[in-house]
Amino acid sequence: MPAGAAGLAADAYVYGVALVRQMSAVQACLQEGYGVLGPAPFNAFAHADGPATPDAHVPGAAPDLVDAVAQLDLSGGPVRLHVPDTGGAYYVLQFVDAWSNAFAYVGSRATGTGEGDWLVVPPGWAGTVPDGVAVVDAPTSVVSLVGRIACHGPDDLPRVRALQQELTLTHLGDRAHRTGVPAPDSDVPGALSFYERMRVWMADFPPAAADLAHQDRFQPLGLLEEGLSPYVSPGPALVRALTRGLELGRERVEAASALARSPGAWEAEPHLHDYNLDHFGAGVLRSSQWRVPDREAAYLVRAVAARRALWEPHGYEAVAASTDRDSRGCPFDGAHRYALRLDPPPPVGAFWSVSAYEVPGDHLVAGPEERYSLGSRTPGLVYEGDGALTLYVSGERPTTPAREANWLRAPSGGFRLVMRMYVPDRAVLDGEYVLPPVERTAPDRNA
Repeated sequence: MPAGAAGLAADAYVYGVALVRQMSAVQACLQEGYGVLGPAPFNAFAHADGPATPDAHVPGAAPDLVDAVAQLDLSGGPVRLHVPDTGGAYYVLQFVDAWSNAFAYVGSRATGTGEGDWLVVPPGWAGTVPDGVAVVDAPTSVVSLVGRIACHGPDDLPRVRALQQELTLTHLGDRAHRTGVPAPDSDVPGALSFYERMRVWMADFPPAAADLAHQDRFQPLGLLEEGLSPYVSPGPALVRALTRGLELGRERVEAASALARSPGAWEAEPHLHDYNLDHFGAGVLRSSQWRVPDREAAYLVRAVAARRALWEPHGYEAVAASTDRDSRGCPFDGAHRYALRLDPPPPVGAFWSVSAYEVPGDHLVAGPEERYSLGSRTPGLVYEGDGALTLYVSGERPTTPAREANWLRAPSGGFRLVMRMYVPDRAVLDGEYVLPPVERTAPDRNA
């Protein structure tokens, strides 16, 4: 092995971990399901029964949305997507390629809420597009279609379920599509299995042309070998280099994932998914504000996003801010009472909401009347005369009607809050609008 092989293997890990995590998620969706979603074959949607609830035990799940996920296989030709008219209600369908790039959006912000059809075509396709159908050019032959449909409580579920029935995919190719993703060699041992998956999936899902020179650097590690895997019977030097490289690569991504913390501040990353530098389909903004300027730096950003927030959208589609401490820097505890005064509430094009999650576990906290979030669509909130809004978070129900109307239940122990802002205004994205810290308050007094 050449000198510095372990460092080269670490570079390879940073470069390829998004591909491996993305295709592993695709494989999971096909075979056993993903989160609350059951398994579904290629070119078919898996739909959630409703928004996330505490019973689902899905870490960090959003209680305002109903998930719909489909894995598209375009190796046999295009797939036609039909979306119904949502009557102005928020939804988004996010297209993600094999390298985890969000390369197109269909939905409220990007294309409106009217009925429509899109033809998702594979790389290099040159067929005829039906009249009245828009085209989505896919960078890779496998694509994840990640859907989120706004749902505002149990009474809204019939509307959402009707939309699910009308959201369809039709395989139009003249060849049968595959039934699974390319299989790595099962005889590859231990830590080397990561590099085996990377090798197989890089060959089947080539990256953007601008990435090829960087990828060619990994030839000495066997990552560009075709056919028989070089990792079935590797030499000791290769094993040492790849094993150490895996450790170093993971350490590098973990270090880059750390967030600076200040007392009471909300943490948000609206630019975590700005690593897509090559594919700009419907709804993807091309401006320099939404692109990492350095390509190699983008590989590290992509690795961090794959580790922490696979399939989350660009910041201009949605931003999630979280905090687990009050204004004095003390961790939240359900034994105390807290207040969040929003003056004004977050400026958004769609809606915003706040949810509480248990720590540890990150599961939704059960609330009254199946209300697991408060936000701009919550009926009965009590606003102040100037439009400001104070939300109250505590384990015990407030004793005054106004506070009870604005109450979010906390668990008995530690928790964190998540503020989700769908289609945030520029003030949110530019940092002009800043969420205030959460204040610990005194016990209620009867009114």
